[in-house]
Amino acid sequence: MYPSVQFLINGVWRDGNGHGEPILNPATGASLGDCPFATEAVLDEALAAAEAAFKTWRKTIPLERARIMRKAADLVRERIEQIAPILTLEQGKPVAESRVELTYAADIVEWYGEECKRSYGRIVPSRNPDVRQLVTHEPVGVVAAFSPWNFPAVTPIRKMAGAIAAGCSIIIKPSEETPATCAELARCFVDAGVPAGVLNVVYGQPAFVSEYLMRAEAVRKVSFTGSVPVGKLLIRQAAETLKRTTMELGGHSPVIVFDDADIDQAAQTLVAGKFRNAGQVCVAPTRFYVQQDSYERFVSRFAELTAAIKVGPGIEPDSQMGPLASARRVEAIEGFVRDAREAGGTVVTGGEKIGNQGFFFQPTVIRDVPDTARVMTEEPFGPIAPIVPFKSFDEVVERANSLQLGLASYAFTSSARTGHAISEAIEAGMVGVNSLAISTPETPFGGIKHSGHGHEGGIEGLEAFTNLKFIAAG
Repeated sequence: MYPSVQFLINGVWRDGNGHGEPILNPATGASLGDCPFATEAVLDEALAAAEAAFKTWRKTIPLERARIMRKAADLVRERIEQIAPILTLEQGKPVAESRVELTYAADIVEWYGEECKRSYGRIVPSRNPDVRQLVTHEPVGVVAAFSPWNFPAVTPIRKMAGAIAAGCSIIIKPSEETPATCAELARCFVDAGVPAGVLNVVYGQPAFVSEYLMRAEAVRKVSFTGSVPVGKLLIRQAAETLKRTTMELGGHSPVIVFDDADIDQAAQTLVAGKFRNAGQVCVAPTRFYVQQDSYERFVSRFAELTAAIKVGPGIEPDSQMGPLASARRVEAIEGFVRDAREAGGTVVTGGEKIGNQGFFFQPTVIRDVPDTARVMTEEPFGPIAPIVPFKSFDEVVERANSLQLGLASYAFTSSARTGHAISEAIEAGMVGVNSLAISTPETPFGGIKHSGHGHEGGIEGLEAFTNLKFIAAG
């Protein structure tokens, strides 16, 4: 079921040269195959192919780009049942979640393809009647993109589809832990007719590949999804050649549940959102603040629903939560639980590793955790939900905004006035009120503060791959 992983360079699928590392199945810890690692020669070929392809692809009319992308989206949809098990094998999430992710990926491709036909400029009224003033969008150039392992379809497809729709060429490096999903999606673009060199896929040791591509003058745009420290490093490297950057650097999303909320409905919604992909979601609800009069009822219901989650290999159809991605993620979550306990928190349910095969961890709920505990200050990126009480609106706003992370946040209330007030007061790039649905192809996805800058999705995501040009024509 698991394919041989190859590079895509200048329209040709190629094997590596024997250097690489095993790709592990997180449900078993066994090897699925090998991920080849790029050498300088491979990266030079990818750069040359992307640079040459950009010269012609940038001139391809939007109508033709849209036609190819519509075909690519159709191919993704046709191949969902083929690709979903591959995604699950290398990443771990349940097959049902993999299907949803691939469906969303296809929607992203289709939306960007349609939107590139509407990459409008504008005419600015001139002070001189003999001069016409135009503002236009032009593709920025060769793009280098880096994506992580937690959403191996959606994260790379946002970068590939946005760049290709804008008229750019792209070299993408997906995570070496989940390379095959990105390769299968790239195959859909190739089979749809994307010209050779417009899309190139490489893998390799992250620091080596990123540093090499960041030095290349041919690369004019960098799109990265990952950790804050790596994002800061890439920004510093980009400064050397003044590359444009889009940085999505994770978050630690506060959830605020007010007394007037529908507590049962909020608990059901939040359990589903918290433990999706075993909590390995950058916009997952991660810090739970519940108003004091509803606190006991919410904790009880949330823990009850959490304890009922069936954990197992994602490839099994009845599994509701799969394994963590790696052994290091299990160790990290064990550390968060241990620290929360030592700080005075109480584990209501879960808190332990499951079995000795694969990287499974119990869905975990911890109550009464002090704000100074690591799980309240560092993004846990796993199936652990700390829940604490609050008294007043002003108090919870201060606590929710206390971190230098601002990707997503959520609030639950039956009051339109409170919903408006909290959405205005929270410092985040995205806010969901009585909903976790903050990510769609047509809306901007991005954060503020140390969660990064720039956007993917929406018209903002397309414009991220373009330069503005002002033309004064007399």
